[in-house]
Amino acid sequence: MTKISIPQDVILKGAEQFGTPLWLYNRETIEKAVKDVKVFDTVRFAQKACPNLSIVALIKKLGCVVDAVSAGEIVRALRAGFKGGVEKGRVPEIVYTADIFDRDALELVKKYNIPVNVGSPDMIQQLADAGIKSELTLRINPGFGHGHSSKVNTGGPLSKHGVWHEQIKDCVKLAQANGMWITGLHMHIGSGSDFEHLAQVCDAMCDASRRLGSHLRTISAGGGLPIPYKPEEKGNRIDVNAYYKLWDDARKKIQQSIGHDVSLEVEPGRYLVAESGYLVTEIRAVKKQGENLFYLVDAGFTDLVRPSFYGSYHEISILPRDGRVLDEMVDAVVAGPLCESGDVFTQEEGGFVVTRKLPKAKVGDLLIIHDTGAYGAAMSSNYNSRRYAAEVMYTAGELKVIRERQTFEQMLQNDRVIEF
Repeated sequence: MTKISIPQDVILKGAEQFGTPLWLYNRETIEKAVKDVKVFDTVRFAQKACPNLSIVALIKKLGCVVDAVSAGEIVRALRAGFKGGVEKGRVPEIVYTADIFDRDALELVKKYNIPVNVGSPDMIQQLADAGIKSELTLRINPGFGHGHSSKVNTGGPLSKHGVWHEQIKDCVKLAQANGMWITGLHMHIGSGSDFEHLAQVCDAMCDASRRLGSHLRTISAGGGLPIPYKPEEKGNRIDVNAYYKLWDDARKKIQQSIGHDVSLEVEPGRYLVAESGYLVTEIRAVKKQGENLFYLVDAGFTDLVRPSFYGSYHEISILPRDGRVLDEMVDAVVAGPLCESGDVFTQEEGGFVVTRKLPKAKVGDLLIIHDTGAYGAAMSSNYNSRRYAAEVMYTAGELKVIRERQTFEQMLQNDRVIEF
């Protein structure tokens, strides 16, 4: 079992003070992850992974810039201290990356002069129609993709993401016809990319750069840097320096081709925050269903949806409330409280429920789900009228609330009962 990076007594204190379910983040883990990727010229945090304002503000303090995929994420980035606008010789602090503009996003892009990473040709004309003239980045779909699940594959003909690689020149012409220049290329084909696929992406980037020409100033490696979720993966972490070298070699080829320097960005989300986070839950029932033992906890897929959505694996620990030694192991299914059969944390892709070898536990013990800092709280919902859990950061030996637990009143505040 992987060691928990937050002391057990702190976790117990947090559960008593803030209740469960509870999100806990370790600041030190985020700082280490950011340091790992600083080999790139620019680290642009994909805030969709964990958009809490304190997390985004910490990322800024650590010298990163930010990516926004919605109007709401632009607002969050601004509230966390990032600034819009483009200054010559400086990296934009906020870039909007999406495959469409909704009207709110287009309005904010115009108001705050937010640079755009275009995912559809129509976006270029919509910028022009809104009276916006700026340098653009193109997110390219190279015609192939990769990922740990089909739901995170962001390349190829069945993916909605990016400008199809054969349409680059058409986009250049459309931009120039409207007084804009495309100065950057972005390529991301899915999370969990391995080096074989990464080499293909780098080759595709070199090919795309030839069709863009001498205006190119920036290339982005996108995101997708994986973290080791399973115990057997812990000793085989991705080599960030080797990852960088592949991209740097591609950058050098591009520079040689176009005759000037090109900046190299990376856009991690999961890598920066996933391992910092834990979902702390309380076991509320232990019961047998035929031959299967179930641990039922007070968190559900309304809190952490990844296992139900992707069949994702997360390590699980048991923390006894009474301090007893856990010296007996059992096979157990871990499930939540929702009125849904799919509300199971120990399942594989396709919805296949499996057991996990865990210490023998009892009602009242804490069950801790590891590596939930990315796409945990970010993907929470109010389904079953469940409240959003509190988020707390462990920093400098203290627990600090970075998001209060939602109240029932807050959950209902926008509902209206009409007369019938």
